[in-house]
Amino acid sequence: MASVTYTTTGSSSLGGTVGSAGLVQKAYDRLLEFALRSEPLIRSVADKRPAQQSVPGSTVVLQRYVDLSAVTGTLTENDDVDAVGMSTPTSVTITLNEYGNSVLVTRAIELFSLADIDPAIANIIAFNLADSIDGLAMTTLRQGSNVIYSGSTATSTATITAAATLSSANVRKAVAKLRANKSVPRKGSLYWAGIHPEVSHDLRAESGAAQWRDPHNYSSPENIWAGEIGSYEGAYFVETPRMYKAADGSGSSAANSVYRTIIAGQQALAEAVAEEPHVVIGPVVDRLMRHRPMGWYGVLGFARYREEALYRIESGSSIAA
Repeated sequence: MASVTYTTTGSSSLGGTVGSAGLVQKAYDRLLEFALRSEPLIRSVADKRPAQQSVPGSTVVLQRYVDLSAVTGTLTENDDVDAVGMSTPTSVTITLNEYGNSVLVTRAIELFSLADIDPAIANIIAFNLADSIDGLAMTTLRQGSNVIYSGSTATSTATITAAATLSSANVRKAVAKLRANKSVPRKGSLYWAGIHPEVSHDLRAESGAAQWRDPHNYSSPENIWAGEIGSYEGAYFVETPRMYKAADGSGSSAANSVYRTIIAGQQALAEAVAEEPHVVIGPVVDRLMRHRPMGWYGVLGFARYREEALYRIESGSSIAA
């Protein structure tokens, strides 16, 4: 029997090298996802604000009274007491600055875009606002004067190695120092602790009866299953990648990054706001009305209000990358 030859018109000929009609094309999902984000939360540590600001200004001065020295001597019945002078109040100055960001949305992109771009730009601008302000708060918070260096040999940031991991003893010391400084806890008797996930890994990996894991084996196993530190050694932990790290340890490489864990009580961080950061839809001013600005703007500043309510623990991580 003679063979039969078929000539097919398939996808390769309609959209590939054989044909020129180009009827088969790539398909695109018109729903675009946003980049992975971490929740802004550092600004929430700033629980001290001006309450009775006298006038608007580019700087705001917060003041604290100084208590009188304790009196332990007795009074003499027929003699009057000598008056003592009040000490000058201590002060903290917050410098206010303008902050903002903007994008220019063109008429062409709105007409040609595959996806509905306006809601996406608004979402990205709003997150950039929160992300930027959170970063400003972290920059101030992480530069406190009270610091504990993890590891047995570290004496400065530059001497921290990947092996100098955070320990339960570091947390105990920070909490003890805060209590000794009369710092007021933030939730009940617990202080706030911000910790990076790669540091949390090392703390939960400690072994021994006096470390994190053994007590949780018998009393709070749900924390082990969920991978959460919970409340521990007088602090409640918030695990977030927003905690600052930098390659400024021994060797100055990514593998020797130094992580900052923050333990804080009330009024550790203060903020002053002249204009709350907010999204701004700018005016269309070009001649053909093709360019529409969208952005955010705010005027504010941060300062550490009570150094005695703030401790920073610097450490490496066994899984630093």
